[in-house]
Amino acid sequence: MATRFHLAILLAAIISAAPTASFAQDPKQKKLPDAPAKLPKVSADKTRGLDFLFGALKAAPDEASAKHVEGRIWAIWLQTPSDTVALLMTRAKTAMEAQNSDVALKLLDAVVKLRPDYVEGWNRRATLYYLRNDYAHSLADIEQVLAREPRHFGALAGLGMIMQDLGDEKRALDAFRKALAVNPHLDKVPDLVKTLTEKVEGRDI
Repeated sequence: MATRFHLAILLAAIISAAPTASFAQDPKQKKLPDAPAKLPKVSADKTRGLDFLFGALKAAPDEASAKHVEGRIWAIWLQTPSDTVALLMTRAKTAMEAQNSDVALKLLDAVVKLRPDYVEGWNRRATLYYLRNDYAHSLADIEQVLAREPRHFGALAGLGMIMQDLGDEKRALDAFRKALAVNPHLDKVPDLVKTLTEKVEGRDI
């Protein structure tokens, strides 16, 4: 509840100021945590499976083990009983890779309308909005993701990157720390936490 309230206040504060741009207008390479290209097969028991996997992710002894567990988590998140939604997600990914953001957005709009309970529909659209520099809409979708899956380390890392882009280093640090608490093996996030900790809290004396 605190997370949703926090995000609601944040949205109200920046909704009118967040920039909007197309892929072509943004020269930066923006990279968020995303599912690997090849995903393992997983069981149908999502809740039990995720609880076990998140425990295994924290306890992973090395990077290779962690990436294997992380791939299984993404596979569960991406599962959908709807063939229509699965097809729309595939086409949206293809459109995003082709930098056709308008087509991708229409496809993802259809996904969240058809299955508002499908977490990865919201997360994929949040990623698309982020790539378009439309932070207000990206934050709104991240709120939807975290309301349904508070452990979504991809959405938490995305929240941190948006806050960093907006110059709110304190909230960025908080989001990155939450992402690492769930997944200690996220690429580049530990370095971001170290840098932001020094800026926000100062160096240890």
